[in-house]
Amino acid sequence: MKKKYEMWTGRALNRETFFDLLKLATPIFIYAPIYLYWFIYIEHHNFAHYTVIHTAIDDYIPFVEAFIIPYYMWFLYVSLTLLFFMFSFDVEDYYKNFFFLATGMTVFLVVSTLFPNMHQLRPAVMPRDNVFTHLVQVIYNSDTPSNLWPSIHVYNSIGTMIAVHHSKRFNKPYIVISDIIGWLIILSTLFVKQHSFYDVITAFIMAIIFYILFYHTAILENFCVKQEKKVAVRYN
Repeated sequence: MKKKYEMWTGRALNRETFFDLLKLATPIFIYAPIYLYWFIYIEHHNFAHYTVIHTAIDDYIPFVEAFIIPYYMWFLYVSLTLLFFMFSFDVEDYYKNFFFLATGMTVFLVVSTLFPNMHQLRPAVMPRDNVFTHLVQVIYNSDTPSNLWPSIHVYNSIGTMIAVHHSKRFNKPYIVISDIIGWLIILSTLFVKQHSFYDVITAFIMAIIFYILFYHTAILENFCVKQEKKVAVRYN
Protein backbone atom coordinates (compact mmCIF):
# COMPACT_ATOMS: atom_id res chain seq x y z
CA MET A 1 0.00 0.00 0.00
CA LYS A 2 2.82 2.40 0.88
CA LYS A 3 4.63 1.77 -2.41
CA LYS A 4 1.41 2.21 -4.38
CA TYR A 5 0.76 5.53 -2.71
CA GLU A 6 4.31 6.72 -3.37
CA MET A 7 4.01 5.72 -7.04
CA TRP A 8 0.60 7.40 -7.26
CA THR A 9 1.79 10.71 -5.82
CA GLY A 10 5.45 10.63 -6.81
CA ARG A 11 6.34 11.34 -3.20
CA ALA A 12 7.98 9.41 -0.41
CA LEU A 13 5.51 8.59 2.36
CA ASN A 14 7.29 10.24 5.27
CA ARG A 15 6.91 12.93 7.90
CA GLU A 16 7.23 15.78 5.41
CA THR A 17 4.46 14.32 3.28
CA PHE A 18 2.23 14.10 6.36
CA PHE A 19 2.83 17.75 7.24
CA ASP A 20 2.27 18.80 3.64
CA LEU A 21 -1.09 17.02 3.72
CA LEU A 22 -1.93 18.98 6.87
CA LYS A 23 -1.09 22.20 5.03
CA LEU A 24 -3.45 21.24 2.23
CA ALA A 25 -6.16 20.25 4.70
CA THR A 26 -5.95 23.54 6.63
CA PRO A 27 -8.64 25.33 4.57
CA ILE A 28 -11.04 22.45 5.27
CA PHE A 29 -10.25 22.51 8.98
CA ILE A 30 -10.91 26.26 9.07
CA TYR A 31 -13.99 26.45 6.86
CA ALA A 32 -15.89 23.31 7.92
CA PRO A 33 -16.59 24.44 11.54
CA ILE A 34 -17.59 27.92 10.35
CA TYR A 35 -20.01 26.51 7.78
CA LEU A 36 -21.51 23.95 10.17
CA TYR A 37 -22.00 26.47 12.97
CA TRP A 38 -23.62 29.00 10.63
CA PHE A 39 -25.80 26.36 8.97
CA ILE A 40 -27.00 24.95 12.30
CA TYR A 41 -27.77 28.48 13.48
CA ILE A 42 -30.01 29.33 10.53
CA GLU A 43 -31.63 25.88 10.67
CA HIS A 44 -32.68 26.34 14.29
CA HIS A 45 -33.29 30.08 14.32
CA ASN A 46 -36.92 31.13 13.94
CA PHE A 47 -36.91 34.04 11.52
CA ALA A 48 -39.84 36.44 11.57
CA HIS A 49 -40.67 35.81 7.92
CA TYR A 50 -39.94 33.09 5.37
CA THR A 51 -40.40 33.46 1.63
CA VAL A 52 -42.13 30.38 0.24
CA ILE A 53 -40.38 29.14 -2.90
CA HIS A 54 -42.56 27.45 -5.49
CA THR A 55 -42.83 27.18 -9.26
CA ALA A 56 -45.54 25.71 -11.47
CA ILE A 57 -43.06 23.06 -12.63
CA ASP A 58 -42.82 21.72 -9.07
CA ASP A 59 -46.44 20.57 -9.30
CA TYR A 60 -45.61 18.30 -12.24
CA ILE A 61 -42.61 16.62 -10.62
CA PRO A 62 -43.62 13.33 -8.96
CA PHE A 63 -42.37 12.08 -5.63
CA VAL A 64 -40.04 9.14 -6.37
CA GLU A 65 -38.60 7.81 -3.13
CA ALA A 66 -35.97 5.59 -4.81
CA PHE A 67 -34.04 8.75 -5.66
CA ILE A 68 -33.13 9.04 -1.99
CA ILE A 69 -30.18 6.73 -2.78
CA PRO A 70 -28.36 9.20 -5.04
CA TYR A 71 -29.43 11.97 -2.64
CA TYR A 72 -27.44 10.25 0.12
CA MET A 73 -24.57 9.55 -2.29
CA TRP A 74 -23.94 13.31 -2.47
CA PHE A 75 -22.19 13.29 0.91
CA LEU A 76 -19.53 10.86 -0.29
CA TYR A 77 -19.40 12.06 -3.90
CA VAL A 78 -18.46 15.63 -3.02
CA SER A 79 -16.23 15.00 -0.01
CA LEU A 80 -14.29 12.03 -1.40
CA THR A 81 -13.54 13.84 -4.66
CA LEU A 82 -12.09 16.81 -2.77
CA LEU A 83 -10.08 14.49 -0.52
CA PHE A 84 -8.87 12.57 -3.58
CA PHE A 85 -7.28 15.74 -4.97
CA MET A 86 -5.76 16.51 -1.60
CA PHE A 87 -4.21 13.09 -1.00
CA SER A 88 -2.97 12.87 -4.58
CA PHE A 89 -1.27 16.28 -4.20
CA ASP A 90 -3.09 17.65 -7.24
CA VAL A 91 -2.76 21.10 -5.74
CA GLU A 92 -4.41 23.18 -8.47
CA ASP A 93 -7.37 20.80 -8.81
CA TYR A 94 -7.73 20.66 -5.05
CA TYR A 95 -7.77 24.42 -4.43
CA LYS A 96 -9.99 25.24 -7.39
CA ASN A 97 -12.45 22.59 -6.25
CA PHE A 98 -12.29 23.79 -2.64
CA PHE A 99 -12.77 27.47 -3.43
CA PHE A 100 -15.57 26.68 -5.87
CA LEU A 101 -17.43 24.71 -3.18
CA ALA A 102 -16.69 27.09 -0.31
CA THR A 103 -17.66 30.22 -2.23
CA GLY A 104 -21.03 28.82 -3.29
CA MET A 105 -21.73 27.46 0.20
CA THR A 106 -20.95 30.86 1.69
CA VAL A 107 -23.29 32.59 -0.76
CA PHE A 108 -25.96 30.09 0.27
CA LEU A 109 -25.45 30.92 3.95
CA VAL A 110 -25.63 34.67 3.31
CA VAL A 111 -28.79 34.30 1.21
CA SER A 112 -30.41 32.09 3.84
CA THR A 113 -29.55 34.57 6.59
CA LEU A 114 -30.71 37.70 4.78
CA PHE A 115 -33.61 36.15 2.86
CA PRO A 116 -35.00 33.25 4.91
CA ASN A 117 -36.85 30.89 2.61
CA MET A 118 -38.76 27.64 2.69
CA HIS A 119 -40.92 25.38 0.57
CA GLN A 120 -44.02 23.27 1.08
CA LEU A 121 -43.30 20.47 -1.36
CA ARG A 122 -42.92 17.49 0.95
CA PRO A 123 -45.79 14.98 0.98
CA ALA A 124 -47.88 15.26 4.14
CA VAL A 125 -48.10 11.45 4.24
CA MET A 126 -45.73 9.03 2.57
CA PRO A 127 -47.55 7.47 -0.39
CA ARG A 128 -45.86 4.12 0.22
CA ASP A 129 -44.19 2.24 3.05
CA ASN A 130 -40.80 0.87 2.05
CA VAL A 131 -37.11 1.20 2.82
CA PHE A 132 -36.78 4.21 0.53
CA THR A 133 -39.58 6.20 2.18
CA HIS A 134 -38.01 5.38 5.54
CA LEU A 135 -34.73 6.84 4.32
CA VAL A 136 -36.56 9.90 3.02
CA GLN A 137 -38.18 10.35 6.42
CA VAL A 138 -34.76 10.31 8.07
CA ILE A 139 -33.77 13.28 5.91
CA TYR A 140 -37.07 15.05 6.56
CA ASN A 141 -36.63 14.62 10.32
CA SER A 142 -33.07 15.92 10.34
CA ASP A 143 -33.34 18.69 7.74
CA THR A 144 -36.08 21.30 7.92
CA PRO A 145 -37.78 22.45 4.68
CA SER A 146 -36.24 25.89 5.08
CA ASN A 147 -33.18 27.74 3.79
CA LEU A 148 -32.93 25.76 0.57
CA TRP A 149 -32.10 28.37 -2.04
CA PRO A 150 -29.89 27.95 -3.98
CA SER A 151 -29.51 24.19 -3.70
CA ILE A 152 -26.09 23.30 -2.34
CA HIS A 153 -26.75 19.66 -3.21
CA VAL A 154 -27.01 20.72 -6.83
CA TYR A 155 -24.26 23.35 -6.76
CA ASN A 156 -21.67 21.08 -5.14
CA SER A 157 -22.55 18.23 -7.49
CA ILE A 158 -21.92 20.51 -10.47
CA GLY A 159 -18.66 21.65 -8.89
CA THR A 160 -17.54 18.07 -8.40
CA MET A 161 -18.36 17.14 -11.99
CA ILE A 162 -16.40 20.17 -13.20
CA ALA A 163 -13.40 19.24 -11.05
CA VAL A 164 -13.37 15.67 -12.36
CA HIS A 165 -13.56 16.91 -15.96
CA HIS A 166 -10.59 19.21 -15.41
CA SER A 167 -8.46 16.61 -13.65
CA LYS A 168 -5.81 14.68 -15.56
CA ARG A 169 -6.22 11.79 -13.14
CA PHE A 170 -9.52 10.58 -14.53
CA ASN A 171 -10.01 8.84 -17.87
CA LYS A 172 -13.25 8.90 -19.86
CA PRO A 173 -15.03 5.97 -18.11
CA TYR A 174 -14.50 7.59 -14.70
CA ILE A 175 -15.69 10.95 -16.01
CA VAL A 176 -18.85 9.34 -17.39
CA ILE A 177 -19.51 7.58 -14.09
CA SER A 178 -18.97 10.86 -12.24
CA ASP A 179 -21.41 12.65 -14.54
CA ILE A 180 -24.05 9.96 -14.07
CA ILE A 181 -23.72 10.19 -10.29
CA GLY A 182 -23.81 13.99 -10.40
CA TRP A 183 -26.92 14.16 -12.57
CA LEU A 184 -28.72 11.53 -10.48
CA ILE A 185 -28.01 13.62 -7.38
CA ILE A 186 -29.34 16.74 -9.08
CA LEU A 187 -32.53 14.94 -10.12
CA SER A 188 -32.88 13.42 -6.65
CA THR A 189 -33.28 16.85 -5.06
CA LEU A 190 -36.46 17.30 -7.10
CA PHE A 191 -37.87 13.78 -6.89
CA VAL A 192 -37.55 13.48 -3.11
CA LYS A 193 -39.07 16.97 -2.78
CA GLN A 194 -36.08 18.48 -1.03
CA HIS A 195 -35.80 21.36 -3.47
CA SER A 196 -37.89 23.43 -5.81
CA PHE A 197 -37.09 23.71 -9.50
CA TYR A 198 -36.18 27.32 -8.71
CA ASP A 199 -33.50 26.15 -6.24
CA VAL A 200 -31.99 23.95 -8.92
CA ILE A 201 -31.95 26.58 -11.66
CA THR A 202 -30.39 29.22 -9.40
CA ALA A 203 -27.75 26.70 -8.32
CA PHE A 204 -26.87 26.18 -12.00
CA ILE A 205 -26.62 29.93 -12.56
CA MET A 206 -24.37 30.34 -9.54
CA ALA A 207 -22.23 27.39 -10.67
CA ILE A 208 -21.75 28.91 -14.13
CA ILE A 209 -20.62 32.22 -12.60
CA PHE A 210 -18.07 30.64 -10.28
CA TYR A 211 -16.95 28.15 -12.93
CA ILE A 212 -15.98 31.06 -15.16
CA LEU A 213 -14.36 32.86 -12.22
CA PHE A 214 -12.26 29.97 -10.90
CA TYR A 215 -11.57 27.95 -14.05
CA HIS A 216 -11.45 30.57 -16.80
CA THR A 217 -9.72 33.51 -15.14
CA ALA A 218 -6.32 33.84 -13.49
CA ILE A 219 -7.78 34.68 -10.09
CA LEU A 220 -6.33 31.56 -8.43
CA GLU A 221 -3.29 30.96 -10.61
CA ASN A 222 -0.68 32.78 -8.50
CA PHE A 223 -2.13 31.32 -5.31
CA CYS A 224 -2.02 27.77 -6.69
CA VAL A 225 1.56 28.22 -7.90
CA LYS A 226 2.66 29.38 -4.44
CA GLN A 227 0.88 26.48 -2.77
CA GLU A 228 2.44 24.00 -5.19
CA LYS A 229 5.88 25.31 -4.26
CA LYS A 230 5.10 24.88 -0.56
CA VAL A 231 4.29 21.19 -1.05
CA ALA A 232 6.78 20.52 -3.84
CA VAL A 233 7.92 16.93 -4.16
CA ARG A 234 10.70 16.20 -1.68
CA TYR A 235 12.99 13.21 -1.96
CA ASN A 236 14.80 11.44 0.85
